[in-house]
Amino acid sequence: MLKSLFPLTALILAAVALLTVVRAPDTMWAWKLAIGATEFGHWLVLPVFLLALMACWKLTGITRGFTLALSMVAAVGFLRPVFSARRVAADLPEHLRTAFGRGVAVGPAFDLSRLYRPGGGADARVETEVFARPDGQELKVDFYRPAIAGDTLEKPRPCVVIIHGGGWDSGDRTQLANWNPRLVARGYAVAAISYRLAPQFIWPAQRDDVLAAITWLKSNAKRLGVDPTRLVLLGRSAGGQIATAVGYGAHDPAIRGVIALYAPHDMPFTWSVSREDDALNSIKLFRQYFGGAPDTPERLALYESGSGQLLAQAGSPPTLLIHGVPDTLAWSRHSERLNARLQELGVPHYYLALPWATHGFDFNPNGPAGQLTECAIDAFLSMVMSPDQSARRL
Repeated sequence: MLKSLFPLTALILAAVALLTVVRAPDTMWAWKLAIGATEFGHWLVLPVFLLALMACWKLTGITRGFTLALSMVAAVGFLRPVFSARRVAADLPEHLRTAFGRGVAVGPAFDLSRLYRPGGGADARVETEVFARPDGQELKVDFYRPAIAGDTLEKPRPCVVIIHGGGWDSGDRTQLANWNPRLVARGYAVAAISYRLAPQFIWPAQRDDVLAAITWLKSNAKRLGVDPTRLVLLGRSAGGQIATAVGYGAHDPAIRGVIALYAPHDMPFTWSVSREDDALNSIKLFRQYFGGAPDTPERLALYESGSGQLLAQAGSPPTLLIHGVPDTLAWSRHSERLNARLQELGVPHYYLALPWATHGFDFNPNGPAGQLTECAIDAFLSMVMSPDQSARRL
């Protein structure tokens, strides 16, 4: 009986490892398995090797051969993101310099030794503050203040404004907070903000809340040690949609750049490819977020006002897009289409496509996708936050 568990375990591991090669089924459980396989698979190789060794010791004949074959499939699958990341990393520094300037500092794109380090970053002091939304009610923001020269800021610091995801009806400012100390360690202030959620509040309440947070940062810049002329919006998933819509629509020179991870940017188009039977019930999310379908001129105008791709113009802020190609929750076509539009407009930008990655690939900062994401973000911020860019749009 015990021996029969070996081939069964190998079969299960091989099936999970295939999620690094094929698009996961459009369900929540498959998506979570895909994150584990793609961004933590290098850890799962260890039990696979142990299983193969045990099979050689305990099994014989066809059963041993079957178990070893499946173990090999599992090992290759779990290591596929690592090898793919190394291939992408080989060209990434040159691509980033081409996109953002030869003088941009680009650190190592991928380090094998980091794969087995804990995922958290260094400690950073967090101060929970409040800002007033347009109706006078308060929203919270977690502010991370860089400590320079003991505990004193030598000069005002540029600030990264983090806009969380969650399908517009969930999530909060603590989402993936372990990334924030990494930005602080590089000398940036970080403001992880809250915004009102659907269905209680429909768009453009979310846009107005982000604009209110920016106004609060500028008004309190001296106290917070922030340079009010150097802000970047960073949004994930639903937050990425808000980031590009606000970044392109605000026409604020203080918004130096926009970073959007695995997000939609053309809301009428996204509605047209949404389904009720997908993992998120996208039709429901859109009805909640915009108050209904884009079936009237007024509602269509609302959808368009939330579409960064439709708001983009030649002077829009430089943009970094990062998306996993087999993402099942947000189609990578969304980033591809915005990438093409920014290319057409001549807006400085870079699109980092990750061939193996799924939605939420930055859950593990030290994983294959996490490392490439960190490299791209570092290069982008070093370009757009440079003081000599204050008077011009690249």
